[in-house]
Amino acid sequence: MATSSPADPNPDDPVGYFLQDLLYHGKSERTRDAYERVLRRFEAFLRDPGRNPSGRSVAPGAATQRDCMAWIHTLRGDRAESTVATYASYLHRFYAYMTQVGAFDSNPMALVVEEMHESVDKDPTRREISVASMREFVADVTHPLERAVVLTLLKTGMRVGEACNLDLRDVNIADENVRSAYALGERPQLDGRPDSIFVAADPVRGQVVNGEERTASNKRKRETVVPVDDELSRVLVRWLAIRPDAISRAEPLFVSTSGDWGERLTPKMVRNAVERHARDAGWYRTGGGAEENVTPHYFRHFFTTHLRDRTGDRGIVKYLRGDVASDIIDTYTHNWGDRVREVYEANVYSLL
Repeated sequence: MATSSPADPNPDDPVGYFLQDLLYHGKSERTRDAYERVLRRFEAFLRDPGRNPSGRSVAPGAATQRDCMAWIHTLRGDRAESTVATYASYLHRFYAYMTQVGAFDSNPMALVVEEMHESVDKDPTRREISVASMREFVADVTHPLERAVVLTLLKTGMRVGEACNLDLRDVNIADENVRSAYALGERPQLDGRPDSIFVAADPVRGQVVNGEERTASNKRKRETVVPVDDELSRVLVRWLAIRPDAISRAEPLFVSTSGDWGERLTPKMVRNAVERHARDAGWYRTGGGAEENVTPHYFRHFFTTHLRDRTGDRGIVKYLRGDVASDIIDTYTHNWGDRVREVYEANVYSLL
């Protein structure tokens, strides 16, 4: 494990330091184990002069872009491309974090991941669903809560944990009826931005945010303001009209209407609901993999694929997903009212 302080990290074991910080940030044991397997494998590759391009033993902090690319190349053939992309994203997050805290000078994975387009490109093995077919699917989701959650995921591209972490303060809906009943959109980031949702980057599972301990983490690189179109607005208004009083003073947007009445909706609840509807549509099979089964994460893929194809603007899609680096996201944040909203509203698909 690391031997130096977090304020000035210079760890003898950078992988151990990173894994320890994952624990502090509330990541599950399963997540930490997955990162450790991948990062230790990469570390062993760097230490072996017969395998890495430099011909000498290399520490993770001294690895180059070429070292990273060579390791990823060794993964191909034995593993599915989706697995290779996952391993690359783990390595990218490791370097991004260690660079951010000052342990490493740079992130050699930044350009590698950009070239791979691991966050945005289509997975050729994944089920492809047309907008028309997804529209039929949404029509069968009639419960106001389930419809609101499903449409939020499909229209914004946010992760299931990010949707569950939304509080009323994160949602700015212009409808006067709901505004008179709820304290909506109280985030300063939503000032002057009607019909929009603020997706924070800071909620971490196990930490207290807005007075409530969270059961899910947001995984955004930076906070994002996402437009709400007329369809999503109508569905959210309908949900808010029947939303039970929340147990939490944080006032979650989505709360249970079943056995856990008034409790914040959890990712497991959302996954169970989506699985039920996907089975009815023939889009989910026990034992089926990610390339076959439709899950909440598939909705993020659907959003990425169809909005990117319609806009032709990879940057805006990456901004909305919360995937972009700080220099790009600052550009889109500055031009949010002019560029992002205009492009989004002109191209977002209709699902109702």
